[in-house]
Amino acid sequence: MTATHISYDESAANAATDQSEGAQFLTFTLADESYGVDILRVQEIKGWVPVTQVPNAPVYVQGVLNLRGVIVPIIDLRAWFNLEKIDHTPITVIIVMSVKNENGNRIIGIVADAVSDVLDIKHADIKPSPDFGATIEVNTDFLNGIATVNDQMVMLLDTDKMLNTDELSTLETDAVH
Repeated sequence: MTATHISYDESAANAATDQSEGAQFLTFTLADESYGVDILRVQEIKGWVPVTQVPNAPVYVQGVLNLRGVIVPIIDLRAWFNLEKIDHTPITVIIVMSVKNENGNRIIGIVADAVSDVLDIKHADIKPSPDFGATIEVNTDFLNGIATVNDQMVMLLDTDKMLNTDELSTLETDAVH
């Protein structure tokens, strides 16, 4: 699979976020469930390639990838979400994204079973993350909400919250040294 490069334009991202009508999301699958990320954060979609493992990294960190001179941490979303581990297939992809943190933007790759589609989703069609109550510990902080598209639920991820952990910052620093 050849790489698809999607350029990131911060001003366009801000304009799209401010639109009251909606936004576009790149959707992908993990364990037969649909997830979406803001299309304006996506820089590139690559077919699966082996990555360099980093010793003592958390289980969800598959390693790092040298992408045109930039060391990119690669996150296995199946491990992150405690889903069953499977072997990579010819349709497994790495979605390379720009993520905002306190120091600006950084590049992170996420592994998905397959890319699905780019969807236009109106803000009115995005429902809040479910409240599981105090007795069930389910962290939904990383969800912007859930949309239903063609009778299928799509969980819309807040990649800024999800992919900005101290562990990833340490990993990125260690990989450079």
